[in-house]
Amino acid sequence: MTERSKSPRTGWLHKLLAPRGLSGARIGVVTDSASCLPPALLASADFIQLGIPIIVDNHVHGEDVNALMMGLAMGQSVKTSRPAPGEFARAYAQLAAAGCREVVSIHLSAGLSGTVDAARLAASQAPVPVSVIDSRTVAMAQGFAVADVLAARDAGAQLGMLEQIASGAAGNTIYFAVPSLEQLRRGGRISAVSSVFGSLLNVKPILGLADGVIAPLEKPRSFARAQARLVALAQRDAAAAQGPVRLGVMHFGAAELATEIATELNPYCAGEVLIESLPAVLAAHTGMGVLGVAVAPLYPQPAPQPQQPPAR
Repeated sequence: MTERSKSPRTGWLHKLLAPRGLSGARIGVVTDSASCLPPALLASADFIQLGIPIIVDNHVHGEDVNALMMGLAMGQSVKTSRPAPGEFARAYAQLAAAGCREVVSIHLSAGLSGTVDAARLAASQAPVPVSVIDSRTVAMAQGFAVADVLAARDAGAQLGMLEQIASGAAGNTIYFAVPSLEQLRRGGRISAVSSVFGSLLNVKPILGLADGVIAPLEKPRSFARAQARLVALAQRDAAAAQGPVRLGVMHFGAAELATEIATELNPYCAGEVLIESLPAVLAAHTGMGVLGVAVAPLYPQPAPQPQQPPAR
């Protein structure tokens, strides 16, 4: 690992903001619990994270992890539901009442959930302009982008730049290894054929996101091999990046294995590798024992805006 990859995170906001100047308007930020954010970020000013409820045996349990774990252990039906548009409406109204003149709302991929649709419905009637961003990803790949938006907002970035930074979430990579495909099949995230195939061959697949939806990448025959491949894929992406990267490790009920992965990835990370437990909304689909890794640039580049035709 070069010294460049361990350099402190300084100057990137200044470079991004210099061409456009600072904004005097307060901008609110909204996201959902699929972003897998560290608890420290949840206390950010003018920021709301909406929970995505889980449904265990036809009973709504909010984000109750204990109810989820019990439901999984008992083999009960476990599903999720998008937040209601009314919840988004209340969040946008709350930020407007607090003095925010604009809001950027960043959510998990529309290919995985109807959360973005609910946000857009509420945004159309909000008391202030609301820009709803489909991150086209999930978990820490989404969360890193939300953190970047909060940092840029606090440094004075205007709404247009925040939209670009949020849209850049799709450039972050994320990989999961699941001990069983059954929960993903039950939730409709993979086909029944894929689930049977995995069970019959004892496959412990590596999954990623392609065009905002879950896609199988590799099919190791043991979970130990799947864990090793997670490390290798994250190392590959970190080495291929144009600059230093941040790395995050996710798990549900596999803290020791997550720590092992983080230790192996530490030399490739600019700073400390984050370790977070998956939120209930994601663990409801992956089941117990899931492991995941996310890779994101330390100096995120805003997604390019369409070029305007020259004036005639």
